[in-house]
Amino acid sequence: MSSVGAAFRLVRAGWIMAREGVIAALPGDELSGLPKLGWRMARLLTRWRVRGRDRGQRLADAVARLGPSYVKLGQFLATRPDVVGAEIARDLSKLQDRMATFPTSEAVAAIEASLGRPIDELYEEFGAPVAAASIAQVHPARVQYENVSERMAVKVIRPGVRRLFHRDLESYFLAARLQERFIPATRRLRPVEVTRILAQTTRVEMDLRLEAAALSELAENTAGDPGFRVPKVDWERTGRDVLTMQWIDGIKLNDIEALRATGLDLEKLAANLVQSFLRHTLRDGFFHADMHPGNLFVEADGTIVAVDLGITGRLGKKERRFLAEILYGFITRDYRRTAEVHYEAGYVPRTHSVDAFAQAIRAIGEPIHGQSAETISMARLLTLLFEVTELFDMETRPELLMLQKTMVVVEGVARTLDPHFNMWKTSEPVVGDWIRNNLGPRGMMEDAREGVSALVSLMRQAPDLAARTERLSREIDQMAEHGLRFDEATARAIGKAEARSTRSGRIALWIIAAAAVYLAWIVS
Repeated sequence: MSSVGAAFRLVRAGWIMAREGVIAALPGDELSGLPKLGWRMARLLTRWRVRGRDRGQRLADAVARLGPSYVKLGQFLATRPDVVGAEIARDLSKLQDRMATFPTSEAVAAIEASLGRPIDELYEEFGAPVAAASIAQVHPARVQYENVSERMAVKVIRPGVRRLFHRDLESYFLAARLQERFIPATRRLRPVEVTRILAQTTRVEMDLRLEAAALSELAENTAGDPGFRVPKVDWERTGRDVLTMQWIDGIKLNDIEALRATGLDLEKLAANLVQSFLRHTLRDGFFHADMHPGNLFVEADGTIVAVDLGITGRLGKKERRFLAEILYGFITRDYRRTAEVHYEAGYVPRTHSVDAFAQAIRAIGEPIHGQSAETISMARLLTLLFEVTELFDMETRPELLMLQKTMVVVEGVARTLDPHFNMWKTSEPVVGDWIRNNLGPRGMMEDAREGVSALVSLMRQAPDLAARTERLSREIDQMAEHGLRFDEATARAIGKAEARSTRSGRIALWIIAAAAVYLAWIVS
C-alpha cells in the first residue's frame, strides 16, 4: 500500500501547489492537451489573496505548508537548472531553510541516545536553540578542555526527520516514474535518476558524522591557505545525530554595513572568497557546495570561516582538467580547442561535428571579448556553455552543474562586496597556476607516473583476471547450450514482484485519476 500512500501525498502536494498559485505562475501558454487543461484548472484553483504575489513568494509559501522535506527538495532542484529551467532554479535558490525550533528536551534526548552519555558529562553548559533548519537545529554549549572552557556549537538532527523524508521520497519517485512514462520529452533528463541522487544526498546530509568528516577534510586541504578556514570538530561529542564544533564569532558575509564598519578591505575580502573557492575546486577537487552568505562568517582579522558542510561537491581529475581548459580556451579565444575538450572528456557524442560545436562556442565567447573585464561573469559563461551543449546532446553532469550553481552564488557574493569585481583578474593566479602545474611538463610527468602505477596494479591482478575470464567463458558456453535458467525460488520471487508492482501501479494511477476527477468536479 506504499504506492497508494505515495499517490495520496502526491495529490496533496499538487493541491497545495495549485492553491498557492505555483502551477498557475508557470509558463503554460505553449502547452497542449491534458497539461494545458491541468494548467487552466490550477489557475482557477489559485486563492485570490496570492494572485498578486510573484512566483518566488508563491513557491516559498507552498513549501512552508508542505514541510521540511519539500524545502530540501526545492534546494536540491535549485542546483539542477537542466531539470527545472534557469528561471525556476533561481526562484528555488531563494527558499529560506528556516523552520520552527523543537524543544531542547528532545535535543538532549537525541544527543544522549546518539553518544550514550548523559548531557552533564558531555557539556559544561547547554543552551536553548539559536537557529533551526529543515534537518537540524543549533545549540550553544560550553566544553572544558584541560581546564579551559570553550564555547561550542552543537548541531542536532530534528526528531523524526528521517522517517518524514523516507515517506515523502516515495511520492517523489512515483512522480518521476509517471513523468518518464507519460512525458517522453523529459526522459533525457532522467527524472528517476535525479530523484535517486536527491535520496542519496539527503541520506548523507542526515548523518552528521559525514558532515564532520567533510569539515575535517576541508580543514586539512586548507591548512596552509591564507584567510580561509572551517570550524574545528570535537569528534568525542559527534555522532550520527549530533555534531559538536567550534563556535564562530564573526560577522555574516551578507551584513555589508557591519563589515564596512569594521574597516575591513571589502575588495580584498571578495578576492579571497573567490580564490579560496577556486583552490578548493581545482587543486583539491572538493568544495563547499552551499556557500551562500548565511554560511560564511568573517572574523576580526578578515579570515573567512565556512560552516554547514551538509552539501559538498567533488570533481575528479578529468573534470578539473576539463574546467581549466575550457576557461583557458575562452581567455585565449581558442574555440576549436575548447570544443575538442568536450569530446575528449566524453561529454559530447562524436556523432556531432567538432567544427559545428566550435562555432556554437564562438557564439558565446566572442561577445565576452567585447566587454570590460569587470562585467564578465564566469558563472554566466558556464551557464551559457551548458545551454549550448544541450543542443549537442551533452549528457547531464550533476557535478558540473553543482559547481556552476555554487560559482553563481560565490560570484554574486563577491560582487556585493565589490561592485567592480574583476572575476578574470582575480581567478588568473589560481587557474593559471593549476594549468602550469597540471597541463605543462610537470603534469605530463604526473600522468605518466599514474599510468605506470595503474599498469603495475593491472599486472598484479593478471592471474586473477585470467581465472575469472576462463570461468566466465565456461559459463557462457553452458548458457549457449542449455539456456539461461533460474532456480525455482528465484522464478517464484520474480513473479511475485512483477505482480505486486503491476497491482500497486494500477492502484496509484486510479487514485490520481479519481483525485483529478474530484478536482474537476469542485471547479465545475
